[in-house]
Amino acid sequence: MSDKPVPDHHASDISRRRLLGTAGAAGAAGLVLGATGGATVYAAAGPEAAPDGKALTTVGSTAVPFHGAHQAGITTPLQARGHLVAFDLAPGAGRKEAAALLRRWSEAARRMTAGRPPTDAGGDTGVALDAGPSSLTVTFGFGRTFFGRTGLDARRPAALDPLPDFSSDHLDPRRSDGDLWVQIGADDALVAFHALRAIQREAGEAARVRWQMNGFNRSPGATAQPMTTRNLMGQIDGTGNPKPSESDFDRRVFVPAGGGAEGPEWMAGGSYAVVRRIRMLLDDWEKLARGDQEKVIGRRKSDGAPLTGGTETTELDLERTGPDGKPVIPANAHARISAPEQNGGAAMLRRPFSYHDGIGADGTPDAGLLFVCWQADPLRGFVPVQRKLDRGDALSPFIRHEASGLFAVPGGARDGEYVGQRLLEG
Repeated sequence: MSDKPVPDHHASDISRRRLLGTAGAAGAAGLVLGATGGATVYAAAGPEAAPDGKALTTVGSTAVPFHGAHQAGITTPLQARGHLVAFDLAPGAGRKEAAALLRRWSEAARRMTAGRPPTDAGGDTGVALDAGPSSLTVTFGFGRTFFGRTGLDARRPAALDPLPDFSSDHLDPRRSDGDLWVQIGADDALVAFHALRAIQREAGEAARVRWQMNGFNRSPGATAQPMTTRNLMGQIDGTGNPKPSESDFDRRVFVPAGGGAEGPEWMAGGSYAVVRRIRMLLDDWEKLARGDQEKVIGRRKSDGAPLTGGTETTELDLERTGPDGKPVIPANAHARISAPEQNGGAAMLRRPFSYHDGIGADGTPDAGLLFVCWQADPLRGFVPVQRKLDRGDALSPFIRHEASGLFAVPGGARDGEYVGQRLLEG
């Protein structure tokens, strides 16, 4: 991602490959691409490896392919840094301008995820100079209003119908929805920011930023072994996610091919992202004793195991009662209410970022979760679970939903194609 002048771009590409090769020689043992839409799996490293078995040099050299059956950033392992940004098309911009914009964005993303400058035109900011791709992903989606503004109402999926109102919502419309949505993730903060600036710059006159949110997760190598991340409440977060190894994973997360009742054909291989900015009322939460926090969640704070025992991955024993005759996992515990078996099998792939935007005027931290969940149909994934949580989740007094969005994220672009081409040119 260098802006140094070079006599020809082919030489620049060779230089970048040498950079990544040097990083690999310093300890990376190579990259293995998983079978879940470009998810990157780290191979074992040499004696200079970090505690989790990953050499520090692999953090920068790991690349996630841009092209594939699904867009990257859905099943890709959580990255350390993220940016969520929504755009509205500019007045007068329509289908033609949107197609040109997605073409520019896709090309910039393809190049940056491979560790190259976003364009050959020069003028790169140099923010990510000397860095490798650092597991960068850039994921694109369409909001409900996009279709009316591009004359494509007839091709808008029914799954993009507005989410219902929930009693716990305190939504700010200025930080909700949008015509277009972009999710950026990387394991290096400068690489992520560089991608954000490139996407904003490539929007040109076609679109303007509606809202932007910045997030983070634990950095690679920060724990003794790979583990599920924790949120800002200190809870292990994401244990109940569907796993790619499960036989019904694709059915739950991705839109199948075929069109018709399953969704429009242009969404084949795509998914629907529900995005919620959830503020955590940390001052109130931290006043609770650990035991009371665990009852609110239904899991131990130390290792994420259910209160009924076992390990993090042990199934909840929702029938077990204690000596007092009450359920060991309380009836209003978050883990019980959100469990798929309590919601007709409804499940979603949660892939959030934490956020902290400073201290408010009242002295409380503006911090919480940038909740992003993926599903083949939000009316069968997010909505039934959130409705049930809205009626009696013990966690509700400690959180506040402040922004919301729903976006159709089409399947991955084929080689030579841009994201959304089957919609915009179909």
